[in-house]
Amino acid sequence: MKKFVKVALWTLVTAVLPATAFAAEGGEGAASSLGPALGAGIAIGLAGLGCGIGQGLTAGNTTAGIARNPGAAGAMFTNFILGMVLIESIAIYGLVIAFLLQGKIS
Repeated sequence: MKKFVKVALWTLVTAVLPATAFAAEGGEGAASSLGPALGAGIAIGLAGLGCGIGQGLTAGNTTAGIARNPGAAGAMFTNFILGMVLIESIAIYGLVIAFLLQGKIS
């Protein structure tokens, strides 16, 4: 629990520190664009991370299944490709959200 609190605190400090640097300039344009820019980065980052983990698990389990039962490779490969396509669509949704948020940056 202590480790989680430390990580959460440092994440908060890292997220707030650039906002205070922009506030020192006195310009409101740079500070107001911090939220959408941070959101765009987080959106594509988390989408890429989640899809990478999902694709790795899918590929590993499909390979293990084909190794155990080579006769079912055709049916497994079809489901594997369909699963990869659906996993990749999640990354594309993250990319679309990042582009939409990037359009709000002044």
